[in-house]
Formats: sequence, C-alpha cells, structure tokens
Amino acid sequence: MFSTRRSVPALLTLVALLAACTTTPPPQPPIKLPPPVGPVPVPPTQPPAQPQQPPPPAPLFTPVTFDALPGWQQDDLRQAWPAFQASCRALGAKPDWKAPCAAGKSVDPGDGTAIRQFFETYFVPNLVRAPDGADAGLITGYYEPMLRGARERGGAYQTPLYKVPDDLITVNLASVYPSLKGMRLRGRLVGKTVVPYATRADIERARIPGKELVWVDDPVEAFFLEVQGSGRVQLDDGDTVRIAYADQNGHPYKAIGRWLIDQKELAPGEATAQGIKAWIAAHPERRQELLNVNPSYVFFREERLPDPNVGPKGALGVPLTPTRSVAVDPAFIPLGAPLFLSTTEPADDVPLQRLVMAQDTGGAIKGAVRADFFFGFGGQAADNAGRMKQRGQIWALLPRPGN
Repeated sequence: MFSTRRSVPALLTLVALLAACTTTPPPQPPIKLPPPVGPVPVPPTQPPAQPQQPPPPAPLFTPVTFDALPGWQQDDLRQAWPAFQASCRALGAKPDWKAPCAAGKSVDPGDGTAIRQFFETYFVPNLVRAPDGADAGLITGYYEPMLRGARERGGAYQTPLYKVPDDLITVNLASVYPSLKGMRLRGRLVGKTVVPYATRADIERARIPGKELVWVDDPVEAFFLEVQGSGRVQLDDGDTVRIAYADQNGHPYKAIGRWLIDQKELAPGEATAQGIKAWIAAHPERRQELLNVNPSYVFFREERLPDPNVGPKGALGVPLTPTRSVAVDPAFIPLGAPLFLSTTEPADDVPLQRLVMAQDTGGAIKGAVRADFFFGFGGQAADNAGRMKQRGQIWALLPRPGN
C-alpha cells in the first residue's frame, strides 16, 4: 500500500517544478457589476399649465359727461319730454326717481334749454357695454300695424287672434329664486307636472276653440302683429279696436329672417320685413313652414281706442311715444330710464341721435347694447320699421346720486 507520509515531499517537488515552467497570465480588467436595482430617477418637468381664466365681464355702465354724447346739443329735447313724463308716472314713487320726477313738474315743456339743463342736473350718462366689452350693438325698429278683421269667422276672415288660454300657467321664478328676477316659466299642468305649452305649429294645427278674439284676413300680417306686440284691427262693421299683448306661450322667439338667410333663400340685406313678405308671396306653399320656424306664439287682449293719436302701452304700462320710445332687454337696462341713442336712419348712413325712453320689451330684444326703436302708426312707420337694422350705441341716463 502506498504510504501518504512518504509521498508528500515528492508531491510538493512536482508542484514547484510545474509552477516554474508556466508563464504569468496578463492582468484582467475588473468586472463591472450591474447597478443595484432601484427607482429610476425622473427628469424634472414643467408644472402643469393652469387653465386660462376668462376675463371678467366689462362693466355694464361707464359714467361719462354729456359732452361725450354725439348730437346731445342738437337734439330737440322738447319732443322727448312727454315720453319722460310718462316714465315718471310709472317710476315717480321709487326712491331714485322721486327727486328728478318731482323737479320735472316745474320745467317748462316748451323750453328746450331748460329741459337740457334739467337732465344735466339730475342724471349721469353712462355708456352701455356688453359683457365682452363691445359698446355697439343692433338697433331695429317696430311699429303699430293696422289689420282688417271681423268678430265672426267668415269669408276672408279665417285667421284667429287668440285670447290667453285657460290652461296656460305662469310661474314667477323670482318668488322662489330671487336671482332670477324678471324671469317667468310658462307651461301647462299635466297631473302635477308643469310641461311646455304648445308651440306655434301645435296651436295652428289643433286651434284653441272658444278663445278667438277676432278673425283677420291675412295670416302673414297676423304673424307680424305678434312680432310688433300690439296693433289695431279695423272691423268689418266700421269700428276700430286696439289689440294689445297679453301673454306668450313660453317658447323662445326665433327670427324667420335669420332662417331664410341660413337656408340661402335670402341674402342678409334682403331679410327685412318687406323682403320676407315678398319671399312668402313667391312661395305660398312654404308659408306655414316658414312661420313655424318661430315656435313662440303671442296671445292678445282688446283695449279701447279713445284717442287714435295715443300710442299703445308698452311693458312699462304707459303709452309709447313715436320715435321717442324704445324696447330694451330689462335684464340690462332699467325700464323707464332715459337713454341717448346714436345710430343711423333705416337703411341709410344719416345720423339718428336722440333722447328716448326705455318703455317696452320684446322677445327678440336680448342683450345690453340692443334696442327696438318705436316708429309709431301708419304706412311710413311700417316702412321705416321694416328697413331698420342698424348699428348703434346707447347711453343710459341714471339718476344722479344725492339729488
């Protein structure tokens, strides 16, 4: 058996000889270990963009001096004085109006200089601006039309003007939500639910039997009577009655002239009352289609006409004065306030600058810089109102504080 003790020295000798016969290997580069696993750093980024806030609305009223009113010195204020006195009959008891209305009683209505001094003493002119800052807007016109009619249906008299229906209900929203002052909800009850009232198309189709006020001979003129808000009807028995606005079905007003423009049926400059009536005459089969574009429907009441020279009552409750009364949006302009209007004559560039009174409203009159100029009664008034679609500025004359 081989002895381990005797073999160890020989083994060591052999290892030494082998080591002496080998060469030394070159040094190896150090091994790079992978970095430790951990969260990956994120490069810094810009803070998220903040949504742009809309600019605040422009102030509705900007006080100016009377010198800033173009044509103020040239206007014959004697012509506006009866309209102002009518506003005072409606507003004279209100705190802001007590002093100017009381002082106005001692002003000579035939003295234009005294009237001008009165307004400059008791009022401050304020340029009216829209929320986007625009100080120019649309000025249109309206008038009191004359229609032909009868108490009973027959012959040419086939188009009814309706009284307020019994099932039309009106809810004054301000009684529940004070912030909605001046807004009303109209509809009818179905069970315990208020639903929208019938549209123009519904009413024309189903009628409202028993609520006919009078019957007239022209459905187109009846439609335009609704747009004007009031008018006169010469009855077949020779009598003439005034038909005044009583209520509305609650649907928003939509302009049929705008629809004709959108449908490429009329050019923008052709969409006057005269142009619309001419289009209907040329397309009688589409008459009701066009009228039904406006779902709004107006109901009327009859009023006495003791003096044909006195205009119809506006929303303020006082008679309108031809060329000195305007309809406005009461959400922006206080009813009854004197306004100075700077615009141009119908379809012309001749300046029309005068003092008027905000004494009426209208379904199509929406916005701050918006007015409907009352031209009065008769053929010339109808012609002017139909062509009136001008740009203009408005200054509201507000009672001066401290008077």
